Amino acid sequence: MTTERSPLTLPAIWNMSFGFFGIQFGWGLQMANMSAIYQYLGASEGDLAILWLAAPVTGLIVQPIIGHYSDRTWTRLGRRRPYFLGGAILASIALVAMPNASSVWMAAGLLWMLDASVNISMEPFRAFVGDLLPSSQRQLGFSMQSLLIGLGAVLSGSLPWIITRLGLGGGPAAQGAIPHSVHLAFYIGSVVFLGSVVYTVATTPEIPPDSGSDGPADSGRSAFWEILHGLKTMPRLMRQLAVVQFFTWLGLFCMWLYFAPAVGREIFHGEPGSAAYQSGVEWGGVCLSAYSLIAFVVSFGLVALARRGVRTRAIYRTGLVCAGLGLISTCLWTDYHYLLISMAGVGIGWATILSMPYAMLADAIPPAKMGFYMGVFNFFIVLPQIVASAVLGPVVGHLFGGHALPAVVAGGVSLLAAAAALSLVSGDHARPA
Repeated sequence: MTTERSPLTLPAIWNMSFGFFGIQFGWGLQMANMSAIYQYLGASEGDLAILWLAAPVTGLIVQPIIGHYSDRTWTRLGRRRPYFLGGAILASIALVAMPNASSVWMAAGLLWMLDASVNISMEPFRAFVGDLLPSSQRQLGFSMQSLLIGLGAVLSGSLPWIITRLGLGGGPAAQGAIPHSVHLAFYIGSVVFLGSVVYTVATTPEIPPDSGSDGPADSGRSAFWEILHGLKTMPRLMRQLAVVQFFTWLGLFCMWLYFAPAVGREIFHGEPGSAAYQSGVEWGGVCLSAYSLIAFVVSFGLVALARRGVRTRAIYRTGLVCAGLGLISTCLWTDYHYLLISMAGVGIGWATILSMPYAMLADAIPPAKMGFYMGVFNFFIVLPQIVASAVLGPVVGHLFGGHALPAVVAGGVSLLAAAAALSLVSGDHARPA
């Protein structure tokens, strides 16, 4: 039987969530710069989707496994914290190595390492909220994570642009080279990632598992069969949210893959290696920071709404519609400054995407399997990204004539489909036996 947790203060919830600031700082650098890094090293738009395959595949493999074992781990450091820390160390190494890649395939290999490491750190953070907070505070906890994710993404996405404006970027890079501004940004990201996670590890003690909960990590064979059993018996609410997640993350992946290249080539009219293209990619990073800034601001509102008991589903649907319309509107502008209007809609949606589905799910899953089911839930984030990686390359290369902007617009349509699919989700949050 699970003991209901005592409520925590806002500073305590901030401390337990702060590691997500560093995780998102590293993730934001990747999202804003990886497509451009590939193109600096010689990849074309048609190659980008398959080169990004590392992100969803590592999530598909790593997250349920880490969730399964973290549910069964108890060490002197705790249950989730060993995974936070180990993943942060590995991710920081990958962030330092990434801008020093000398070929497309070296960068792709480092992306696999970076994504696996980020997933090792990130997945247990979702379960951390369920471990430490009572049911009445979980929406608040996930909203706090959303706030810190927004702050991390704001700073990371615009960091190369800021470095260049400060005169530290070293000018346009030579053909086939990664700009110095990107090097500095990734080095800073490495320090921020590790430092933020260490802060949470140092300030937030864990609660020992309830007596009668699952014991220590078992054999690989047992884990495999448990994961299969868990997939068959997952809560009905999770199955319903899967459809929403599929269309949501398909739309977001379209944006992350193609937004920066679209700005560089179709708004700034540059080619990879040119000063115009570099300026466009840096402005694309500013735009991604802008939507993250909006998400950061909106997250304060989500925290307030959570404390007032406003329905999660209504907030979630509004956010998805705003994000969809924001991406669709990117095709309307010829002046790059107006892209910030589009990003405002995306930011509203991003704040809700990072918090509301997890708040809906946390009360529907058994506490002893919180980490595992949060990992399984991410299947429905990574599967659409795998589909996108397999399909978007040919679609952009042939159907869209090599132009990236229509793929961004298609992402907006997918987010509107996610908002419609939310109507299929029932209000049954009962936990399975």
